[in-house]
Amino acid sequence: MTTTIALAGKGGTGKTTLSGLLIRHLVQQCGGKILAIDADPSSNLHLVLGLELAQTVGDIREDSRDNVPTGMARQEWLDYAVRTAVEEGDDFDLLAMGRPEGQGCYCAANHMLRNIVDGICKAYDYVVMDNEAGMEHLSRRTTRDVDHLLLVTDASMRGLAAAEAMLALSTELDINVRHTHLVVNRVQGELPAMWRAKITAMGVPLLGVLPYDPQLVEYDGGGRPLVELPAEACVSAAIRDLAQKLFA
Repeated sequence: MTTTIALAGKGGTGKTTLSGLLIRHLVQQCGGKILAIDADPSSNLHLVLGLELAQTVGDIREDSRDNVPTGMARQEWLDYAVRTAVEEGDDFDLLAMGRPEGQGCYCAANHMLRNIVDGICKAYDYVVMDNEAGMEHLSRRTTRDVDHLLLVTDASMRGLAAAEAMLALSTELDINVRHTHLVVNRVQGELPAMWRAKITAMGVPLLGVLPYDPQLVEYDGGGRPLVELPAEACVSAAIRDLAQKLFA
């Protein structure tokens, strides 16, 4: 049975960093087959994970308009091309969704791609999906079933307001979300009482508070994969606590 974890939030709140560190925790503590899905058009989860990225699903979708081999059905070619695009790592695999649609109607292609991606996900024990700022594409071209939706915010009211808006949006879209959680990232010191009151009023469980970590900033600035962060880094300990609650 596959456990699907999707992360969403305002741009720049640390969704990709949290995705990478959650994947590292799964590798170290849970085992099993793990698939990382980069559903952000900027496609930089591979940098956090230290993997190469040769092709995205968006590239394949564009190619399918004109380059399907003669005598091959479009669905069959898409299935083959997407499975070939999965980057295989030593401990986990990666699939990048890539750029959004260009001009024209992509409804049929998106429906095919969603079914293909869902089929691929079933072969894994865990799927961690790093999303763009919005969530509409979850039901449109990625998946419709999410076990854990993590709304990520930084320590700003704008970030929290975006998370609150996404909480409302998740109930309107055609997505089956079983559990929703809030994660507050890059917190220095204690979370203010005003914030805790606001979170309580939102009605979503606070899964974890991740501290600002200068060592993480140093790794990120130097282009080092964040999955190489030492276990003693303060954010590493916070991720362990968060993951233990998530998978309890």
